[in-house]
Amino acid sequence: MNGNIVFFDGVCGLCNYFVDFIIRQDKHNRLLFAPLQGETAAKELSIKPGQNFDTVVLSKNGKLYFKSGAGIRIFYEAGGFWKIIIVLLIFPPFLRNFVYDIIANNRYNWFGKKESCRMPTKEERAKFLP
Repeated sequence: MNGNIVFFDGVCGLCNYFVDFIIRQDKHNRLLFAPLQGETAAKELSIKPGQNFDTVVLSKNGKLYFKSGAGIRIFYEAGGFWKIIIVLLIFPPFLRNFVYDIIANNRYNWFGKKESCRMPTKEERAKFLP
């Protein structure tokens, strides 16, 4: 699948806040969104039902980015002021991902977990894949 697809944990409170924020910033509609629990993720990322996938993933023109590398590029793709975040790529991945992993491992405790995946609003439906 071509384009920029953000795969996110659809039941994670932090992930849903992140998606809401990025949608508001993405004025040029560069990004599509798909929950890790959905059909698109199962097909594109080979995720099996019930598999735990503790990272945000960006699929950009067929290349996959994970963890902090995905997050930084997602902000960049959203555009505007957030493009500046790309400078964080100067830090080595082990350092960026150390911070990322602390947040990812505690996200349900800090931001909650929902019973089901986020449902897009009528206006957002074109941005979401199953």
